[in-house]
Amino acid sequence: MKVIQMQPFKYTPPRIHTGELRTWVTFYEAKENEGPLPGENPRNILYECWAKVDEVWTKDIEIAKSNGTLSDLTISIRDPRGDYSPANKHYVQVHTPEYENLRYNIKQAFPDLQNRDFIKIIAEVST
Repeated sequence: MKVIQMQPFKYTPPRIHTGELRTWVTFYEAKENEGPLPGENPRNILYECWAKVDEVWTKDIEIAKSNGTLSDLTISIRDPRGDYSPANKHYVQVHTPEYENLRYNIKQAFPDLQNRDFIKIIAEVST
């Protein structure tokens, strides 16, 4: 009689879940000012949603200082499934008192490889 051993169950919780999406963010593209003055009018809203916003981690501060990326944010949002696709021409506004007056350029957007239901976005302060 052959005894079959079962593989032990190992649950690994996802790195991010919807309960961590607590910050309202707005994605938009800027339009050039009408008239002779240079500049942009930042109000063509493309997408709004809840997000998880992470600053540079304490362990990465020295690397961020040397790269000039100390003010970068990592923003995680649910995958909009075609309703919106973040691009490096877009901007993001984080709606919290600490970030309300800052405008962030999207540097890079890619799917979260650990959980395909989310997209990670790297954003830097725009000047």
